[in-house]
Amino acid sequence: MDEKIILLVEDNPDDVDLTIRALNKNKILNEVVVASDGAEALDYLFGTGIYAGRDMSIIPELILLDLKLPKIDGLEVLKRLRADERTELLPVVILTSSKEEQDVINGYKFGANSYIRKPVDFDQFIEAVKQLGLYWLVINEPPPERR
Repeated sequence: MDEKIILLVEDNPDDVDLTIRALNKNKILNEVVVASDGAEALDYLFGTGIYAGRDMSIIPELILLDLKLPKIDGLEVLKRLRADERTELLPVVILTSSKEEQDVINGYKFGANSYIRKPVDFDQFIEAVKQLGLYWLVINEPPPERR
């Protein structure tokens, strides 16, 4: 499948809208699947819960992961992704407003591919999303699919 899906794991509806607006403004028109908490993200990725029965051959090209999430926080989601061979190689970009140094350290320790602080300024955010999309969806060579 050549559709490059982005899984956006974000509980704040304003940040979801902002991220989708920034993607669209940069002509990144990939399908965006939104999970509003960590449990929903894991259900989507592993085809459980409300996503039971979904086509598991369709996997995200990129996961944008907030850290401060209800039910299961972002770092725990990341740990679970990296612990499962089906998802261990998926590119995960932590996209968060957290300025805590320990979050950065733990993000990389648990396997994040990148850590980006959400800029407060909309124009800066648009530019950050542009660079992120260009690199992860166009330039980056993803790992081959495992069957």
